[in-house]
Amino acid sequence: MTRKLTIDSFTISDDSDCYIIAEIGHNHQGELDKAKQLFKAAAECGVNAVKLQKRDNKTLFTKAAYYKPYDNENSFGLTYGEHREALEFGREEYVELQKYARELGLTMFATAFDIPSADFLAELDMPVYKIASGDLKNTPLLRHVAKIGKPLIISTGGANMEDVERAYDVIMPINSQVAILQCTSSYPAEHHDLNLRVIETFRRKFPDTVIGLSDHENGIAMATAAYILGMRIVEQHFTINHTWKGTDQVFSLEPIGMKKLVRDLRRVREALGDGIKRVLPNEVGTISKMSKKLVASRSLPAGHALTGVDIAVKSPGDGLPPYEFDNILGKTLRRSLAEDDDIMLEDLS
Repeated sequence: MTRKLTIDSFTISDDSDCYIIAEIGHNHQGELDKAKQLFKAAAECGVNAVKLQKRDNKTLFTKAAYYKPYDNENSFGLTYGEHREALEFGREEYVELQKYARELGLTMFATAFDIPSADFLAELDMPVYKIASGDLKNTPLLRHVAKIGKPLIISTGGANMEDVERAYDVIMPINSQVAILQCTSSYPAEHHDLNLRVIETFRRKFPDTVIGLSDHENGIAMATAAYILGMRIVEQHFTINHTWKGTDQVFSLEPIGMKKLVRDLRRVREALGDGIKRVLPNEVGTISKMSKKLVASRSLPAGHALTGVDIAVKSPGDGLPPYEFDNILGKTLRRSLAEDDDIMLEDLS
């Protein structure tokens, strides 16, 4: 069965490059200009997409949560509600950022944390929707977003297989355009908690579905390992400066890290090759220089029957290969050979 998912004009499959998402989240600090800076830097790194987060805060949180005091170094408001509202973009900002993303050649989309946010994004005709790990069990939201008819990418942090299967079973009858991301919901995630082999488990369990990784680790090496295991979408938090205010900044990749991630993920697909063992053209000269051939170990007269002491194995390997050693023992020379002369099959009777 072929697993494919098309986002804009990029078709993700087992044979494709990895689809790389720069998770901007709220690292823009609620400032449009900073969001544009992040978009531009992400485009220069070579990613496929940039992603924001959309919340309808007053309907999303309980009153107790919304009005709870939120006084810390990363706070943008006196209460959690004020903090969240300060980081939220409205329609005007989203339209401007959509236009800017298109100019940069990026796909822009967002995580919908609630039904009003999903409707907000639908009015803007988002090409794909993200469902956060915290909403994997939110079947009303899953159904609502699935009905929009665009591809869904769902994260699975803090879940067991039953939770993943439930979400899959809810979405698939409505919309088969689904990707499932292995995710560890800790920020940052330690390498020993990533459980990358879940990617293989997901691939077996959902053979028609693209599998990916929402990567919260401090580094880039694990995404390359995940690609080898079958991951074809990766989401990495992205910032310009780790010292910017915000809880996500510290574990987000800066441009130098994102560039290396993109480079390595593009290389690894090519490096995996097709599995056919062959001699490559650029190996010929090196192997000829390093390998060996059969030559005369001393001067030998015509008519001499070769013995082991008559044959030497020496470089370069531009003559009879050493695996012919046993086959030429006892053969008679048709012509005389000087020391180090190549022993050729046509010289033997």
